[in-house]
Amino acid sequence: MLKQPTIWSRYSTPNVLAIIAAVMILCSNIVGLAQHESSFDDNDADPTRLFERGQGAHARGDLERAVGFYEEAIKLKPEFPEAEFQRGTALVALKRFAEAETAFRRATALKSNWAMPHASLGLLLVRLNRDRDAEIALRQAHKLDPQNELVLRLLADIRLRSGDAREALDLARRATALKDAPPAAWIVKAMAEKATGARIEAAATLDHVLQLEPDNVPALIERADLFVEENKHAEAIKLLITADRIQPKHKAIASRLAIAYERNGQPDDARRVAQGAGLISQAELSADGTKVLGSPEEIEAANSDDPTKARAALRQLLEKNPGSAMLLARLGASYRTDDPVQSLELYRRASELQPKNPDYATGYASALVQARRFVDATTILRRVLAFAPDSYAAHANLATALYAQKSYAEALVEYSWIVRQKPDLAIAYYFIATAHDNLGQYTEALAAYESFVARADAQTNQLEIDKVKLRLPLLRRQVQLGEGVKPKTSKKN
Repeated sequence: MLKQPTIWSRYSTPNVLAIIAAVMILCSNIVGLAQHESSFDDNDADPTRLFERGQGAHARGDLERAVGFYEEAIKLKPEFPEAEFQRGTALVALKRFAEAETAFRRATALKSNWAMPHASLGLLLVRLNRDRDAEIALRQAHKLDPQNELVLRLLADIRLRSGDAREALDLARRATALKDAPPAAWIVKAMAEKATGARIEAAATLDHVLQLEPDNVPALIERADLFVEENKHAEAIKLLITADRIQPKHKAIASRLAIAYERNGQPDDARRVAQGAGLISQAELSADGTKVLGSPEEIEAANSDDPTKARAALRQLLEKNPGSAMLLARLGASYRTDDPVQSLELYRRASELQPKNPDYATGYASALVQARRFVDATTILRRVLAFAPDSYAAHANLATALYAQKSYAEALVEYSWIVRQKPDLAIAYYFIATAHDNLGQYTEALAAYESFVARADAQTNQLEIDKVKLRLPLLRRQVQLGEGVKPKTSKKN
């Protein structure tokens, strides 16, 4: 993700624990509160009675004792889903997450049509940053209880992090349509609206939240971000000052405030806020001199060759520089080959912030190629080449996209441009050869195959070399027999 920062990861991760705690309290009356019990009764072998004692201890906050009672009940009655579920909620509060997950999964296995353990399992997995597993549990909970606002909201948030803004918006709309939907649901809706490009709707949604709760910090931050994007920096500053008053020395707020001050022509205020929050302005992250707010350690980590380390650092820097197209593009590049969907979303956001930057548009198209959306990639790359005709990356990606669509004649134009720039690029000759071959232009194909073999490296091009060796004998025979499309020759007067 890439997973993109959302309302959970950016502002309210502690709220997940609060939600789980709330679920614990709400669920503590499944069978009914028991009378006060301070110890096990050796004569009591009734699992229901032990379960009730566990609930009593649970309600009093004596979680270790509650877990003990639940486990004793389960020993006597192994198929006891309510005890497994309550045991899981107590274990979450004790931060014994692995055991809690086992308990919740056991409860869902014993009583598959009960929505609550599925939902609680999903909540726990969100807390553990295991979005894919969490989504499975939450979708099952939603199937069993379609009107559960919390489940809808969490699913929307997960889909938003995964880059599927449209489904996130649909889920968030369903959550906010429910009676007494909390502000958190409306904020997720606003973020999904923004991600789909509906910024006017997002602003209206956030204004609605701030009318209900003027001191809602996530809403203040998100609304300020929209103001910054609209170059309404004075309005953003007012909201961020309010957020800073509520949560002083919060680095995500301070970095936004510093950026807003700087863009509003108040460099002294920007420096004051940045220094007060321990932020340092750096110009070392990119070769084009783009400045970002971040510590030297974060900058160094973002430039790491370790993708896990670099991605974590880039996400931290995006927290402090939410409008940085360069950071979004850098993060998108890191996901391009192993998670093209996330890469696509990150490059899309970068391109929206700087639509005239050919590198970001090319990166977006490259992610489209990785996602095998070749037609869309071709459209974007042709636009890029219209105003950046010497972009090697654009020509290379366009060649790949056209070849994949079997538009071999058009692909040949791009590959020919590439070999003029890099005459020793062996793999380009291979694609030129196979394009000619597919077009039935056997004489040209033979010449290109021979150029490929002369330049190919046995370690990096072995697969292609083997294919060519199999093809060449028959191809030479076809050329000798005069088969295939004849090379074009100029007419003599």
